[in-house]
Parts: sequence; structure tokens; C-alpha cells
Amino acid sequence: MLHIRGNTIFLRALEPEDLEFIYQIENNVDLWKVSNTITPYSRFLIRQYLENAHLDIYEVKQLRLVICNIDTEEALGLIDLFEFDPKNNRAGVGIVIQSPDDRGKGAGSEALELVINYSKEVLGLHQLYANISVDNQPSLKLFEKNGFTLVGIKKDWERVGNVYIDEALYQLLF
Repeated sequence: MLHIRGNTIFLRALEPEDLEFIYQIENNVDLWKVSNTITPYSRFLIRQYLENAHLDIYEVKQLRLVICNIDTEEALGLIDLFEFDPKNNRAGVGIVIQSPDDRGKGAGSEALELVINYSKEVLGLHQLYANISVDNQPSLKLFEKNGFTLVGIKKDWERVGNVYIDEALYQLLF
């Protein structure tokens, strides 16, 4: 079982018991803007997803890990590697901390650092990238703090209601 340990958090593979946690995140309308979600997910669909979560990153081209508090083992959020491209040795990375009360306390930064190390040392990737709405200042700061560089702005990239918002493309080369 994948288990990556940090100082205050650890990352672990998805478990069937994570159904309600994932259901809450995927159906939180406030988070849809950062996850590009436009419709709710049923428990049935999430259960099916969890049944296949054991599949290798090389098969499904993604890896989703649960961010947990090291002392309480409480699930705090999720961090994903997506669009895994073994030919070009790159993947996208996304992160969400579920509760606003848990944000800004370092769990996201530590999780990102652990995934960066895992991507470089275990997966042998050459780069990670992140797509971040330009109005999401906490995420922009998080990725910049962890060594990602702004490489471009995609104009009017995401529609939120009747407004188009630019999206920043960040990269981290190893």
C-alpha cells in the first residue's frame, strides 16, 4: 500500500472507506471552480471509482492520494497526479484541502512537496505542471513557494457563470 510520510501529514492510497469524504469534496459546489466540475457525482459512481483506485498509474494515467493528519489520521484533502505521460515524463498536479479551517496551515505545501519528491524519485518524471485560475491567490502562492514557475497565461480560459477567467500555467522542471 502506498504510504508517503511527512512531518505533519502523510499521503495514502484511496480506501473504500473514503467514499463519503470524496463524495463531500466532489459535490462541494464551492470547489467546482478549481476542479472543473459542472455536475454532481453519485455515491454509486464514486464507489465504482474507488473499486478501480488500485489500478497502476501507468494504466489509468492518474494517481489520487489522500492527505491525512499524521497524529489523528483524519483525511484533510486530496492530491492528484493526472494526465500522466510516461513518454514525455510529465504529469499535471492538483490539490484540494476540504475544510477552509484546515487551509493555510501547511498541509497542502507539505503534500505538494511529498508528491514532487515521489514524482521525481519514484516515477522518474522530468516535470510537473499545474493549471490555476489567476484569481486563486492561495494556490498560486502554494505552487510558487514549492518551486513552480509561471510559464504562461491562458486568456479567458474558464467560464464561471457569465464571466471568463484567465488560467495560469505553472511548471516545475527537475
